[in-house]
Amino acid sequence: MSFAKRAFALASALLLAACAARPLPPPVTPTPVPTPTPLPTPVPVTPPPPANARAAGVALVPPAPTIYDAWAQRALGAFKISCPVLVRRNDQSGLAQGADWAPLCAQAATLAPEQAVAFFRDSFDWVRVGDGKAFATGYYEPEIQGSRVPQPGYAPIYAVPPDLVRCTRPDGTKGRGRVDETGTCVPYYARADIENGALANKGLEIAWAVDPLELFFAEIQGSAKVVFPDGTSMQIAYAEQNGLPYTAIGKLMKDRGLLAPGGTSMQAIKAWIRANPDQGRELMRENASYIFFRVLNGPGPIGALNVPVTGRASVAADPKFVPLGAPVYLAVDRPEAYGLWVAQDVGGAIKGPNRFDTFWGSGPDATQIAGGMSANGIAYILLPKGVAARAYAQP
Repeated sequence: MSFAKRAFALASALLLAACAARPLPPPVTPTPVPTPTPLPTPVPVTPPPPANARAAGVALVPPAPTIYDAWAQRALGAFKISCPVLVRRNDQSGLAQGADWAPLCAQAATLAPEQAVAFFRDSFDWVRVGDGKAFATGYYEPEIQGSRVPQPGYAPIYAVPPDLVRCTRPDGTKGRGRVDETGTCVPYYARADIENGALANKGLEIAWAVDPLELFFAEIQGSAKVVFPDGTSMQIAYAEQNGLPYTAIGKLMKDRGLLAPGGTSMQAIKAWIRANPDQGRELMRENASYIFFRVLNGPGPIGALNVPVTGRASVAADPKFVPLGAPVYLAVDRPEAYGLWVAQDVGGAIKGPNRFDTFWGSGPDATQIAGGMSANGIAYILLPKGVAARAYAQP
């Protein structure tokens, strides 16, 4: 090998050795990307409910294309019963006042039953409050077995206790309660307290119910006929409430999976409680609300309008959205409830626009229909002509 070749080979070897000996640069650690702070989930703001029908908005609509004669005749009878109170009533809905109804009441007094359809179709403005989407349940007058004297296991039916008063609580709010030994307004006794004897032996018993469960549902209905062993009876009606909030035990049972899907009828609730008496008693006590009754000496039951209610004609409504005494047309998905009614009552759970509770009277059929009533549809309120436009025009 020539000197030049040897020199080239040596230089190449040295170059390769130098390359092999050079250390590799350390790996570059990437700069961590900061995790972005999640934005807080916006809390949906629920607007407050409208104060009354005028605030909810009222729209004129055409009369229903079909008005069944039997419904119209029952509604005419109920409307006539309402009129003496209706023409003097101060309305909370902002829609009509007592004097607005006087011409219609005078007209109704002259009508024969067969003129009812034309009366409701032609003499009123038909309006929709808000979106008109209605939900209707049912109530009835229970018949419960009772005694005029106490018996073991029977539940007392109480009149209004004298210490149930309206007073000012320490936080400045006013409501039902009692004044304790220190002079402080405190909540009244809850259902559990009363069932444990808080009002016993004070002379408040009207009668005694054979079945405490039937008395519980009589409280929900707001009235009952108490039938005694000798065949006589007594009608009782809502007189006062203890001021504590009403809790629907059907909803509690549904939320806890105690009832089959779609099984929140009164009949299903009663069956479960009878099958589970200890749990059922505690469940009923979760509804702290308690109703006190009065004895009716005339026709009954009496609704919030202070006139007798009529089966298949009277309906409970929220007076802030429906003038008590006004006809109501329910176009709903239950044919039993589809038709004309008259708003003559209220209910603790009947709140807001287009919420109704249909009254079915007494007896087995009424109990069956009311206990399973759950209807959806559209509600129309019938008002004296011109008053809806007047209410809409007011600021």
